[in-house]
Amino acid sequence: MAEWWVERGIGETRWLLIEDDRVLAARLHWPEDIALGPATATLTRRIKGASRGLARTGDGAEINVSGLPKDASEGSKIPVMLTRAPIAERGRLKRAQGVYQRTPTHQGDTKARSTQPEGTQRRFPPGLWEDVWADAWEGEVALAGGSLIVSPAPAMTVIDIDGDLPPRDLALAAVPALADTLHRFDLAGSIGIDFPTLAEKAQRRAVDEALEQALSGWPHERTAMNGFGFVQLVARLERPSLLHRLHLNRASAAARMLLRRGELADGIGPRLLLRAHPAVADRLSQEWLAELARRSGRKVELERDPALALEAGHAQILAS
Repeated sequence: MAEWWVERGIGETRWLLIEDDRVLAARLHWPEDIALGPATATLTRRIKGASRGLARTGDGAEINVSGLPKDASEGSKIPVMLTRAPIAERGRLKRAQGVYQRTPTHQGDTKARSTQPEGTQRRFPPGLWEDVWADAWEGEVALAGGSLIVSPAPAMTVIDIDGDLPPRDLALAAVPALADTLHRFDLAGSIGIDFPTLAEKAQRRAVDEALEQALSGWPHERTAMNGFGFVQLVARLERPSLLHRLHLNRASAAARMLLRRGELADGIGPRLLLRAHPAVADRLSQEWLAELARRSGRKVELERDPALALEAGHAQILAS
C-alpha cells in the first residue's frame, strides 16, 4: 500500500509517496513559502470599480486578489483565501493568488502549509530522493527507447518526447513515464506535451486513449492530440513544482541538497567538511550550518571550490 513519508530536512521538508520501494509522487516545501488558506492582507492597489486588486500580507507577500466588494478601499485590511503560492518563472515572479473572503475565518499561521499530505516521519530509503532530485535537476527522464525532456517555460511546462522507436511506438511508450513524471515532479498548471507527429487519426486516438487511462486518477483537463502531435494538459496549480524549484532556484536547491548529504555522511571523526561551488556556499546560512552541526554532532567547515558544478557539492567526515 502506498504511504507518504516525510523528511524534515534543514531548509526544506520533503515528501515521497512510496509503494514497494518505488516513488509514486514527491513534494517539496521551503520554510519561506506562504501558506494556502485564510489570511489577512492590506489592499494596496485597486482601480476604481474593478473587482480585482493587489494586496500585501504582514509577511510582505503580494497577492492578486479577486472578488473585491465595492466598499473595499486601498489601505484597508481585508480577509482573503490564498489559493496559489508565488511561483518563479524565468525573468519574473508570478504573484500569489487569492480570493476575497466575504465571511472571515480564523487566521492561521501563514508559514504553515495546510495542503501538504500527512506523512510518516522517517528517513527515506537510500537513493529514492536522490533519483527524483537528479531527474528533476536534469529535466530528463529515461524511458524504453527514448526520454522525456521536461522544461519550465514561461506560461507552461513543456515536455518533449525524443527517441529512436517508430513514432507510434515511442508515443505509446512515453505515456506511462509521462504519468509518473507528472506525480514525481509535482507538476500542475498548463503543461504542453510534444509527442512524435502521428499522421493517422487512429494512431492519435490510441495515444489519447492511453493518456486517458494513465491519467484517470489525476484531476485535469486535456486536449486531444492534434496533427502535429501536441497535447495540452491543465491542472489546478497551487505551489511551485519540484521541477520549478530546482531549475529556477538552482544554487539554493543545491545548497539544501548539500546539507542533506552532510546529514547522511558516513565516517568517524569530529569534523564535517562541506565542499561546494561559491554560489552554493553563499546560500548556506549560519543558522543552517549551526543546525547541521547540531544534528551531526560535529564541527562543520565550509570550503568554496569554483571548479565544482552547482550540484556537485559533497560532504566528508574528517578524522582530525
